[in-house]
Amino acid sequence: MFDGVSNFVNSVDGVFLFSLVVSVFFLVLITFLMIFFVIKYNRKRSPRGKNIHGNVFLEITWTGIPTILVMIMFWFGWQGYKEMVDVPEGAMPIDVTAQMWKWSFKYENGMNTDTLYVPVKKPIKLILHSNDVNHAFFVPAFRLKKDIFPNRERIAWFIAEKTGEYNIACAEYCGMNHSYMASKIVVLSEEKFNKWMNTMSDTSSSIPVEMTKSN
Repeated sequence: MFDGVSNFVNSVDGVFLFSLVVSVFFLVLITFLMIFFVIKYNRKRSPRGKNIHGNVFLEITWTGIPTILVMIMFWFGWQGYKEMVDVPEGAMPIDVTAQMWKWSFKYENGMNTDTLYVPVKKPIKLILHSNDVNHAFFVPAFRLKKDIFPNRERIAWFIAEKTGEYNIACAEYCGMNHSYMASKIVVLSEEKFNKWMNTMSDTSSSIPVEMTKSN
């Protein structure tokens, strides 16, 4: 968590961690209170039950606190969502086509690859299409996921903050070989990326291993 691989990592992990802490806190609190009341009001200690006619303060408390916490979670989630849909000006567009059971990537110069190569620290705009059924473009390390539907154009974007290779998966069941629908994002320094773009032909090619190594 919080490894800063992409521009979305810290915000997504922050919301997740906050939700996790709140959930664990209330799990422990409710479990403790449940055990406490079971022991305190068991039949031996309280052979005769007493009616409780309500407590306005408690009712307001256990309604107000969860409502405030949920609204805080919603606010953080909404801020993260707005960041994910607000594509910056000048982002490099790449067409992404999903089909059973592979990914293909088309650059502005017409070059097609089956692996996504991008420069580090540069906004990347993904224009997502499906040729057949529903898919989902998912990059776990980047905290990026976008559903893709036939006959509809979807947009996603990111900034890769560190060079390296990262997994791409389809997160929507799309048929028998769904689990094989995987690829890679290779993040290069700007110099190496420009060199790769200038040397690759219009047909899909593999990048030399030495070019993927960081300086």
